[in-house]
Amino acid sequence: MELLIDKFDSVLGKILLVSDGERLCALDYADYEDRMMMLLRRHYPVFELRETIDPQGFSTLLSAYFAGEITCVNRIPVNPGGTAFQQRVWSALRTIPPGTTLTYGELATQLGKPTAYRAVGMTNALNPIAVVVPCHRLVGANGFLTGYAGGLERKRWLLQHEGVIVTKFTASASPDHVAV
Repeated sequence: MELLIDKFDSVLGKILLVSDGERLCALDYADYEDRMMMLLRRHYPVFELRETIDPQGFSTLLSAYFAGEITCVNRIPVNPGGTAFQQRVWSALRTIPPGTTLTYGELATQLGKPTAYRAVGMTNALNPIAVVVPCHRLVGANGFLTGYAGGLERKRWLLQHEGVIVTKFTASASPDHVAV
């Protein structure tokens, strides 16, 4: 199968975007390209990447997001693959409004599986489509920023960009845990 890849610069560094010609299949930071390729292989065991510019206008929409048009990424159709549960989690992530956060437990409860917060967290970690499937909007039960594959500084930037007030690191918070 042929997949289309575009590479473009953003305020968070170079972004890699992969499309199947209709929907976005992967989006990650260039410094995590190996991770992105591993996640793509789970959904597409055999594929070839063809470099292109702005497939389906997705790169333009992402650039608009970074320029402040936060909700424009909601128009990007996605195809993250995954199990039925993973697809439910990723679909639910797209319903979290910009400027708000949920805990892993709150999302699990919304899905009707209140004890599945760890499964939600594991699914979040396997999200192949950063930013557009906004896994950065999930926080720990204590309100701390935790577990973002692109790094917590990027997670903090994304949340602040969307209007979330993120407090500074405190003496009680390590660089891996930032309160919102």
